[in-house]
Amino acid sequence: MADRAVKAFVCGHPIAHSRSPKIHGFWLKKHGIAGFYDAIDMAPENFEAFLGGLAENGLAGGNITIPHKEAAYRFADRRDAAAEEIGAVNTLWFEDGQLCATNTDAHGFAANLDEYAPGWTKAGAAVVLGAGGASRAVIFALKQRGFTDIRIVNRTVARAAELADRFGEGVSAHPSDAVSELLSDAGLLVNTTALGMHGNAEIPADPSHLPDHAIVTDIVYVPLETPLLAAARMRGLKTVDGLGMLLHQAVPGFERWFGVRPEVTPELRSLIVSDLGAK
Repeated sequence: MADRAVKAFVCGHPIAHSRSPKIHGFWLKKHGIAGFYDAIDMAPENFEAFLGGLAENGLAGGNITIPHKEAAYRFADRRDAAAEEIGAVNTLWFEDGQLCATNTDAHGFAANLDEYAPGWTKAGAAVVLGAGGASRAVIFALKQRGFTDIRIVNRTVARAAELADRFGEGVSAHPSDAVSELLSDAGLLVNTTALGMHGNAEIPADPSHLPDHAIVTDIVYVPLETPLLAAARMRGLKTVDGLGMLLHQAVPGFERWFGVRPEVTPELRSLIVSDLGAK
Protein backbone atom coordinates (compact mmCIF):
# COMPACT_ATOMS: atom_id res chain seq x y z
CA MET A 1 0.00 0.00 0.00
CA ALA A 2 1.15 3.54 -0.69
CA ASP A 3 2.78 5.57 2.08
CA ARG A 4 -0.10 8.00 2.24
CA ALA A 5 -3.48 6.92 3.56
CA VAL A 6 -5.98 5.71 0.97
CA LYS A 7 -9.13 7.84 0.74
CA ALA A 8 -12.51 6.56 -0.44
CA PHE A 9 -16.08 7.89 -0.18
CA VAL A 10 -19.79 7.43 -0.60
CA CYS A 11 -21.51 10.10 -2.70
CA GLY A 12 -25.22 10.83 -2.93
CA HIS A 13 -27.77 13.63 -2.51
CA PRO A 14 -28.77 13.61 0.31
CA ILE A 15 -26.20 11.42 2.05
CA ALA A 16 -26.46 12.06 5.82
CA HIS A 17 -28.54 8.88 6.30
CA SER A 18 -25.86 6.59 4.82
CA ARG A 19 -24.47 3.80 7.02
CA SER A 20 -21.56 3.19 4.63
CA PRO A 21 -19.04 5.31 6.63
CA LYS A 22 -19.81 3.21 9.73
CA ILE A 23 -19.39 -0.06 7.81
CA HIS A 24 -16.09 0.90 6.17
CA GLY A 25 -14.87 2.65 9.31
CA PHE A 26 -15.42 -0.59 11.24
CA TRP A 27 -13.32 -2.54 8.72
CA LEU A 28 -10.55 0.09 8.58
CA LYS A 29 -10.20 -0.08 12.35
CA LYS A 30 -10.44 -3.89 12.46
CA HIS A 31 -7.66 -4.31 9.88
CA GLY A 32 -5.50 -1.48 11.23
CA ILE A 33 -5.57 0.38 7.91
CA ALA A 34 -4.64 4.07 7.89
CA GLY A 35 -7.38 4.97 5.45
CA PHE A 36 -10.39 7.27 5.24
CA TYR A 37 -13.96 6.76 4.04
CA ASP A 38 -16.17 9.84 4.03
CA ALA A 39 -19.72 10.76 3.01
CA ILE A 40 -19.91 13.44 0.30
CA ASP A 41 -23.16 15.23 -0.54
CA MET A 42 -23.11 16.30 -4.18
CA ALA A 43 -25.96 17.91 -6.12
CA PRO A 44 -26.63 16.30 -9.53
CA GLU A 45 -25.44 19.36 -11.48
CA ASN A 46 -22.00 19.10 -9.84
CA PHE A 47 -21.61 15.33 -9.97
CA GLU A 48 -19.78 14.99 -13.29
CA ALA A 49 -17.20 17.59 -12.28
CA PHE A 50 -16.77 15.78 -8.96
CA LEU A 51 -16.02 12.49 -10.73
CA GLY A 52 -13.62 14.24 -13.09
CA GLY A 53 -11.59 15.47 -10.10
CA LEU A 54 -11.38 12.20 -8.13
CA ALA A 55 -7.75 11.38 -8.95
CA GLU A 56 -6.65 15.01 -8.62
CA ASN A 57 -8.21 15.09 -5.13
CA GLY A 58 -6.44 11.91 -4.07
CA LEU A 59 -9.52 9.69 -3.96
CA ALA A 60 -8.99 6.00 -4.78
CA GLY A 61 -12.67 5.53 -5.62
CA GLY A 62 -15.93 5.19 -3.80
CA ASN A 63 -19.55 4.18 -3.58
CA ILE A 64 -22.30 5.93 -5.51
CA THR A 65 -25.88 6.08 -4.30
CA ILE A 66 -29.16 7.80 -5.20
CA PRO A 67 -29.53 9.84 -7.39
CA HIS A 68 -26.15 9.39 -9.12
CA LYS A 69 -26.02 5.69 -10.09
CA GLU A 70 -27.01 6.17 -13.73
CA ALA A 71 -24.74 9.22 -14.17
CA ALA A 72 -21.80 7.24 -12.78
CA TYR A 73 -22.60 4.50 -15.29
CA ARG A 74 -22.37 6.97 -18.16
CA PHE A 75 -19.19 8.64 -16.92
CA ALA A 76 -17.09 5.52 -16.19
CA ASP A 77 -14.30 4.60 -18.59
CA ARG A 78 -14.81 0.86 -18.06
CA ARG A 79 -17.81 -1.10 -16.79
CA ASP A 80 -17.96 -4.77 -15.87
CA ALA A 81 -20.74 -7.22 -16.80
CA ALA A 82 -22.80 -6.47 -13.67
CA ALA A 83 -22.75 -2.72 -14.35
CA GLU A 84 -23.66 -3.25 -18.02
CA GLU A 85 -26.55 -5.61 -17.29
CA ILE A 86 -27.97 -3.58 -14.41
CA GLY A 87 -27.44 -0.22 -16.13
CA ALA A 88 -26.36 1.53 -12.95
CA VAL A 89 -23.17 1.79 -10.91
CA ASN A 90 -22.54 1.85 -7.16
CA THR A 91 -18.77 1.25 -6.94
CA LEU A 92 -15.88 3.08 -8.65
CA TRP A 93 -12.11 2.53 -8.58
CA PHE A 94 -9.05 3.30 -10.70
CA GLU A 95 -7.14 0.79 -12.80
CA ASP A 96 -4.34 1.81 -15.18
CA GLY A 97 -5.52 5.40 -14.94
CA GLN A 98 -9.07 4.54 -15.98
CA LEU A 99 -12.18 4.98 -13.86
CA CYS A 100 -13.71 1.49 -13.54
CA ALA A 101 -17.23 0.71 -12.42
CA THR A 102 -19.36 -2.14 -11.12
CA ASN A 103 -22.63 -2.69 -9.33
CA THR A 104 -22.25 -4.79 -6.18
CA ASP A 105 -25.93 -4.80 -5.20
CA ALA A 106 -26.47 -8.15 -6.95
CA HIS A 107 -23.52 -9.61 -5.04
CA GLY A 108 -24.93 -8.21 -1.78
CA PHE A 109 -28.39 -9.63 -2.45
CA ALA A 110 -27.09 -13.13 -3.24
CA ALA A 111 -24.54 -13.20 -0.39
CA ASN A 112 -27.24 -12.22 2.11
CA LEU A 113 -29.40 -15.17 1.05
CA ASP A 114 -26.37 -17.47 0.99
CA GLU A 115 -25.80 -16.58 4.64
CA TYR A 116 -29.35 -16.74 5.97
CA ALA A 117 -31.19 -19.10 3.59
CA PRO A 118 -28.71 -21.72 2.33
CA GLY A 119 -30.13 -23.64 -0.61
CA TRP A 120 -32.22 -20.66 -1.80
CA THR A 121 -31.08 -21.16 -5.38
CA LYS A 122 -33.17 -24.35 -5.53
CA ALA A 123 -36.36 -22.41 -4.75
CA GLY A 124 -37.76 -22.74 -8.28
CA ALA A 125 -39.84 -19.78 -9.48
CA ALA A 126 -39.09 -16.30 -8.09
CA VAL A 127 -41.53 -13.40 -7.82
CA VAL A 128 -39.93 -9.93 -7.76
CA LEU A 129 -42.13 -7.06 -6.57
CA GLY A 130 -41.25 -3.74 -8.20
CA ALA A 131 -39.52 -2.70 -11.41
CA GLY A 132 -37.21 0.09 -10.24
CA GLY A 133 -33.43 0.26 -10.14
CA ALA A 134 -33.10 -2.15 -7.22
CA SER A 135 -35.08 -4.84 -9.00
CA ARG A 136 -32.52 -4.83 -11.83
CA ALA A 137 -29.77 -5.91 -9.45
CA VAL A 138 -32.03 -8.60 -7.95
CA ILE A 139 -32.99 -10.00 -11.36
CA PHE A 140 -29.35 -10.00 -12.46
CA ALA A 141 -28.42 -11.95 -9.31
CA LEU A 142 -31.26 -14.43 -9.83
CA LYS A 143 -30.21 -15.09 -13.42
CA GLN A 144 -26.57 -15.45 -12.38
CA ARG A 145 -27.61 -18.06 -9.82
CA GLY A 146 -29.58 -20.12 -12.31
CA PHE A 147 -33.21 -19.02 -11.90
CA THR A 148 -35.16 -19.67 -15.13
CA ASP A 149 -38.60 -18.45 -14.04
CA ILE A 150 -38.51 -14.87 -12.74
CA ARG A 151 -41.86 -13.04 -12.52
CA ILE A 152 -41.75 -9.25 -12.20
CA VAL A 153 -44.87 -7.73 -10.67
CA ASN A 154 -45.43 -3.98 -10.92
CA ARG A 155 -48.33 -1.53 -10.82
CA THR A 156 -47.20 -0.15 -14.17
CA VAL A 157 -46.85 -3.30 -16.28
CA ALA A 158 -44.97 -1.41 -19.01
CA ARG A 159 -42.04 -0.86 -16.63
CA ALA A 160 -41.99 -4.54 -15.73
CA ALA A 161 -42.12 -5.40 -19.44
CA GLU A 162 -39.07 -3.19 -20.09
CA LEU A 163 -37.12 -5.18 -17.51
CA ALA A 164 -38.36 -8.50 -18.87
CA ASP A 165 -37.15 -7.45 -22.33
CA ARG A 166 -33.83 -6.30 -20.90
CA PHE A 167 -33.09 -9.58 -19.14
CA GLY A 168 -34.61 -11.85 -21.76
CA GLU A 169 -35.56 -15.52 -21.57
CA GLY A 170 -37.14 -16.73 -18.35
CA VAL A 171 -38.17 -13.25 -17.15
CA SER A 172 -41.84 -12.21 -17.43
CA ALA A 173 -43.91 -9.11 -16.60
CA HIS A 174 -47.21 -9.09 -14.70
CA PRO A 175 -49.72 -6.58 -13.22
CA SER A 176 -50.15 -6.25 -9.45
CA ASP A 177 -53.58 -7.88 -9.45
CA ALA A 178 -52.05 -11.15 -10.70
CA VAL A 179 -49.71 -11.52 -7.72
CA SER A 180 -51.76 -14.02 -5.69
CA GLU A 181 -51.87 -16.50 -8.56
CA LEU A 182 -48.18 -15.96 -9.33
CA LEU A 183 -47.23 -16.75 -5.71
CA SER A 184 -49.03 -20.11 -5.60
CA ASP A 185 -46.06 -22.10 -6.92
CA ALA A 186 -43.19 -19.64 -6.22
CA GLY A 187 -40.30 -20.62 -3.96
CA LEU A 188 -38.89 -17.11 -3.52
CA LEU A 189 -40.60 -13.75 -3.02
CA VAL A 190 -38.47 -10.59 -3.18
CA ASN A 191 -39.78 -7.11 -2.34
CA THR A 192 -37.83 -4.30 -4.03
CA THR A 193 -40.53 -1.65 -3.54
CA ALA A 194 -40.57 0.98 -0.79
CA LEU A 195 -43.77 -0.45 0.71
CA GLY A 196 -43.14 -1.30 4.35
CA MET A 197 -40.35 1.25 4.72
CA HIS A 198 -40.27 3.74 7.63
CA GLY A 199 -43.47 2.55 9.26
CA ASN A 200 -45.51 2.27 6.06
CA ALA A 201 -47.76 -0.61 7.07
CA GLU A 202 -48.86 -1.60 3.57
CA ILE A 203 -47.93 -5.13 2.49
CA PRO A 204 -46.97 -5.38 -1.21
CA ALA A 205 -48.17 -9.02 -1.46
CA ASP A 206 -49.93 -11.52 0.78
CA PRO A 207 -47.49 -14.31 1.72
CA SER A 208 -50.37 -16.62 2.66
CA HIS A 209 -50.60 -17.49 -1.05
CA LEU A 210 -47.05 -18.93 -1.06
CA PRO A 211 -46.27 -22.63 -0.67
CA ASP A 212 -44.88 -23.82 2.68
CA HIS A 213 -41.27 -24.10 1.47
CA ALA A 214 -41.07 -20.52 0.17
CA ILE A 215 -38.48 -17.94 1.24
CA VAL A 216 -39.45 -14.27 1.62
CA THR A 217 -36.88 -11.46 1.55
CA ASP A 218 -37.16 -7.68 1.56
CA ILE A 219 -34.40 -5.31 0.45
CA VAL A 220 -35.81 -2.69 2.86
CA TYR A 221 -33.89 -2.71 6.17
CA VAL A 222 -35.63 0.13 8.05
CA PRO A 223 -37.46 -1.41 9.83
CA LEU A 224 -35.49 -4.66 9.97
CA GLU A 225 -38.71 -6.64 10.02
CA THR A 226 -41.05 -5.07 7.50
CA PRO A 227 -44.80 -5.79 7.56
CA LEU A 228 -44.23 -8.27 4.68
CA LEU A 229 -41.55 -10.18 6.63
CA ALA A 230 -43.69 -10.17 9.78
CA ALA A 231 -46.66 -11.62 7.87
CA ALA A 232 -44.42 -14.25 6.25
CA ARG A 233 -42.91 -15.23 9.61
CA MET A 234 -46.38 -15.60 11.15
CA ARG A 235 -47.28 -17.81 8.20
CA GLY A 236 -44.28 -20.01 9.14
CA LEU A 237 -42.11 -19.12 6.15
CA LYS A 238 -38.35 -18.55 6.07
CA THR A 239 -37.60 -14.80 6.03
CA VAL A 240 -34.44 -12.79 5.34
CA ASP A 241 -34.20 -9.06 6.11
CA GLY A 242 -32.44 -6.53 3.88
CA LEU A 243 -29.59 -5.45 6.14
CA GLY A 244 -27.26 -8.22 4.98
CA MET A 245 -27.54 -6.97 1.40
CA LEU A 246 -26.26 -3.56 2.52
CA LEU A 247 -23.38 -5.12 4.44
CA HIS A 248 -22.32 -7.62 1.78
CA GLN A 249 -22.49 -5.15 -1.11
CA ALA A 250 -19.80 -3.10 0.66
CA VAL A 251 -17.22 -5.92 0.64
CA PRO A 252 -15.93 -5.73 -2.99
CA GLY A 253 -15.39 -1.96 -2.88
CA PHE A 254 -13.40 -2.09 0.35
CA GLU A 255 -11.19 -4.76 -1.18
CA ARG A 256 -10.62 -2.66 -4.32
CA TRP A 257 -9.59 0.48 -2.42
CA PHE A 258 -7.84 -0.84 0.66
CA GLY A 259 -6.41 -4.17 -0.54
CA VAL A 260 -8.06 -6.40 2.08
CA ARG A 261 -11.24 -8.45 1.62
CA PRO A 262 -13.27 -7.81 4.79
CA GLU A 263 -15.85 -10.11 6.36
CA VAL A 264 -19.44 -9.42 7.32
CA THR A 265 -19.50 -10.49 10.96
CA PRO A 266 -22.14 -10.55 13.72
CA GLU A 267 -20.17 -7.73 15.38
CA LEU A 268 -20.56 -5.49 12.31
CA ARG A 269 -24.24 -6.35 11.97
CA SER A 270 -24.82 -5.50 15.64
CA LEU A 271 -23.09 -2.16 15.20
CA ILE A 272 -25.36 -1.18 12.30
CA VAL A 273 -28.50 -2.55 13.97
CA SER A 274 -27.69 -0.33 16.99
CA ASP A 275 -27.25 2.64 14.66
CA LEU A 276 -30.61 1.95 13.00
CA GLY A 277 -32.24 1.90 16.41
CA ALA A 278 -30.65 5.22 17.34
CA LYS A 279 -32.13 7.10 14.39
